[in-house]
Amino acid sequence: MKVLFARGRISADLSWTGLRPLLPGWQLATCEPAEVAGQLAGVDVVCPMNVPISRDIITAGSFGLIHQFGVGVETTDVEAATELGVWVARVPGDVGGNADSVAELAILHLLALGRRLDELRDALTGRRWTQRPAGRSLDGATVAVIGLGAIGAAVARRLAPFGPRLIGVRARPWIGGPEGLDEVTGPGQLHAVLAQADAVVCCAMLHEGSAGMFGPAQFAAMRPGALFVNVARGGLVDEHALLAALEAGQVGGAGLDVYAREPADPDLPLLRHPRVIATPHAGWLTTRMFERTCAAFAASVRSWADGGEPHWPVNAPAFCRSRR
Repeated sequence: MKVLFARGRISADLSWTGLRPLLPGWQLATCEPAEVAGQLAGVDVVCPMNVPISRDIITAGSFGLIHQFGVGVETTDVEAATELGVWVARVPGDVGGNADSVAELAILHLLALGRRLDELRDALTGRRWTQRPAGRSLDGATVAVIGLGAIGAAVARRLAPFGPRLIGVRARPWIGGPEGLDEVTGPGQLHAVLAQADAVVCCAMLHEGSAGMFGPAQFAAMRPGALFVNVARGGLVDEHALLAALEAGQVGGAGLDVYAREPADPDLPLLRHPRVIATPHAGWLTTRMFERTCAAFAASVRSWADGGEPHWPVNAPAFCRSRR
């Protein structure tokens, strides 16, 4: 069996060879994102990473499974895959360690913004000890976590010990949330929640109905000077509106790990704003996540190769066009 990874390496210091002991006898092939269409010969499984897997690519290949090494499958044409007999699967964030890793970065951004880390470092290097800025404590603050899936729940659990009042917003509020949340409400109360929050952490899922959910109206509804962190998807945020809110002081600072277009241009005015902390979509990228996701990914593709279903499918094709 052959799996094609649409990225040469997982990161600068992690390679796909970590999967070899878990997929004995498999051929692990890699290519650059732009080369996928020309590398499909003999491929049984495609791992897209962030590469669009369109109907044309699905039609051009003979593979029977598209399996993400992580959570998001929004770049895959799931409808076309289902029609053409191709399974689509993913590794849930709470299974592969993605959610825990992303949640840690969200807390890092929130603490760095609140304690004004960059300004503190400047005060040290500039020998301005008497001009050290006062930071904000999470203790006694109100923090809104928007989206309570695996990542949002992991963020809430990590925030609780810091002592804030925690409000969660989710599509199905009757489900509730993890221990430590003071309130869980629905999207219809989003503006009311934003008006109460000293900090907002966006962990929502990106889909057709949620694109641009943070725009001019939402930033205007926030408590003046509130902090905003996005570790979900860039398409959830109107970046021009966020920049305007930062420049007006309506948003006191922003921590961003995801962007509308990736790779993000570091020269964008938003990323160069002095009250923005930006990282290159690295929330998920930890050695712990890699170990756990490798194990889950390998078990899932082996299940499919042995004649069953992948472990976490997002579709159910009526037939499977290839399972050599």
